Amino acid sequence: MDAVRVALLREVLAGTEWLGATRRFAGALRSSAVSHGGGLLLVGTPEYEPWHLAAHLVDEAAWSGTPELAPTLVRHDARASDPAHLAVGLGRLAAARRGETLLVVSPHEPGAPLLERVHDARRAGTTVLALGADEGELTAMSHETLAVPEGAELDLDTVQHLVSAAAGENAVPSARGRGRFRDRLARLAESLTAPPPARW
Repeated sequence: MDAVRVALLREVLAGTEWLGATRRFAGALRSSAVSHGGGLLLVGTPEYEPWHLAAHLVDEAAWSGTPELAPTLVRHDARASDPAHLAVGLGRLAAARRGETLLVVSPHEPGAPLLERVHDARRAGTTVLALGADEGELTAMSHETLAVPEGAELDLDTVQHLVSAAAGENAVPSARGRGRFRDRLARLAESLTAPPPARW
């Protein structure tokens, strides 16, 4: 059944640049997070928090033996009473420094308050990556971007699956990585037909 799912997903992706683009972006993400070793911060917008990507990156970090891929999810409405992995607020961006990586996930250009925080983090030496928005200030200030325009063959949620899978793939030797990426593609194909996940 996994082979069938992978074949279906590859059929959807055939003739597109998505596999190559997501692998390149994931390579930049992994290279920055691992080689700098300062940690990976993940933030969305007040309307779009990337819970699912955070959970998948935690899984990939464990599967690939690369703890640097496990992100700190930075939330707009974090409360001290939240579980520890959900209690990190926007103040964490003000503390971001050289050696850290900040991945911003947003379907559209974020609002000014988040853009200001991202700009300040970049000025402090943080590597900034953007996933989703295909133009605007966030794209201009990011070191690497992967745009997911409206009307693209894949939606932002699906592209996040590919990015997390490819980030884990890049962490293992190539012979093992190909098989592991095949397994991840099978999981992705399965998830595309599954009900939405519970909140992480």
